[in-house]
Amino acid sequence: MRIVKNGDVHVSAPIGMAKREVEAFIAQHSDWITEARKKTAERQEQRAGFYDQLPLTTRAQKEGALMRLKALVEPMVERHAKEMGVISSVVYYKPMISRWGMCRVKDRSICISTYVLLLPEWCVEHVVVHELCHLLEPSHNARFHALMDKFFPKWREARKETRSVSKGG
Repeated sequence: MRIVKNGDVHVSAPIGMAKREVEAFIAQHSDWITEARKKTAERQEQRAGFYDQLPLTTRAQKEGALMRLKALVEPMVERHAKEMGVISSVVYYKPMISRWGMCRVKDRSICISTYVLLLPEWCVEHVVVHELCHLLEPSHNARFHALMDKFFPKWREARKETRSVSKGG
């Protein structure tokens, strides 16, 4: 049994289990459901509060964010790509909330979330190096982690800091 982001309860049961047994299980765990829903709602509220720190509703806000992003990210991409011996075809930006960056190996493009502007600079650099490493190794395997160790040794600390900052502490 789990609580999803919108507060719904999802229950998995073996095929053939009687509906009344599933309902009894749910009823027995009603206190847990109430508490879990409360925690889920609090997490969603914290998450929204984090992303709301960077308003992107007006054209001026979007343009301002794009200018700041380019000034911050592009020198990092240039420096690290040169050091790593990789070339990306394009770097673009989108207000993604489900991920900080994305690399499409097929066309060698890199997308960085606009919301990296809410992160400390060294955490932004971690995202950049992470996506560039995908141009050398598409998956998150041992080789990928070895490349991260080589090109951004503090990547684990940066990932931890990023998670901490974006979750509100």
